[in-house]
Amino acid sequence: MGVRRAVDMALAEAAASAKAGAVFTLGPLIHNPQVLAGLEKQGLEIFDEKNFSKEFFLKSGEAGVAAFPFPPGAALVIRAHGVPPALEKELAERGVRLVDATCPRVKASQLKARALVEAGFHLFLAGEKEHAELAGLQGYAAAACPEAAVSRIVVGSAAEAEAAAERLHAGAPGARTALIGQSTISEKEYREISGGIKKYFPALEVVNSICDATRDRQEALRRLLDRVDAVIVAGGRESANTRRLLAIAAERGKPCWLSESPEDLPPEIFSFQTVGLSAGASTPDNVIGGIERALSEHCCVTPHVKT
Repeated sequence: MGVRRAVDMALAEAAASAKAGAVFTLGPLIHNPQVLAGLEKQGLEIFDEKNFSKEFFLKSGEAGVAAFPFPPGAALVIRAHGVPPALEKELAERGVRLVDATCPRVKASQLKARALVEAGFHLFLAGEKEHAELAGLQGYAAAACPEAAVSRIVVGSAAEAEAAAERLHAGAPGARTALIGQSTISEKEYREISGGIKKYFPALEVVNSICDATRDRQEALRRLLDRVDAVIVAGGRESANTRRLLAIAAERGKPCWLSESPEDLPPEIFSFQTVGLSAGASTPDNVIGGIERALSEHCCVTPHVKT
């Protein structure tokens, strides 16, 4: 829901703009090359936030100011993953008009992270270290306590979480701790990470930060796996929630592949009698439908099941 909301907001900005090159998105709004190409045809320009450097934020008259990539008055759509507040502030000060399409669920986690740090909690953040959503959460936590009086620890697995908790406990055994997860993390991963931390901090406060749509799709896929011989996950290869769906199928030993379009369906899939189709939360309906039709037309799908 969050990604589709961001896409709709970006398209509305493009439609309202009177000139080309006036609407940018901060990072890809959706992890699907075909959809991104369509957005660019609508006049949206994608700027990779990883390309930001301090030179972009030098004030007028300082060396390097010409490197700033956005023209005066340009609209910049913040995607569903959100961004650190310091980046928002810098962009606004440079005259960029920000369109905040941060997913409401992610925004709630950002504000909760800030409130917990302000209250003196040491914060564990569960998810992919390089993911944009984690960067935003870290930014909100850091803004609440820039002098790092409390820890802000990113963990990607139960083993990492347990090791980090052990280190924190050695220096601050009475610390108050809290855990917030990336919205697309699986419940199993989140539960295991929480368990690792609780070995040292039993009173850990666990924030319910998993997206409902993500949870529903993961549970639907688990039910589907018992009914099919193989699985196709429709979605972008860069999408965290799509990769997690693929991992759930792989963990159960089920043959599975990720497809971004009907054209990249693996030839092996057509040798299976019963194929299940799952999809990432941000995968457009037309992409899912195209993959479903290709499966139905070229192999026997009895029954064809879709989450």
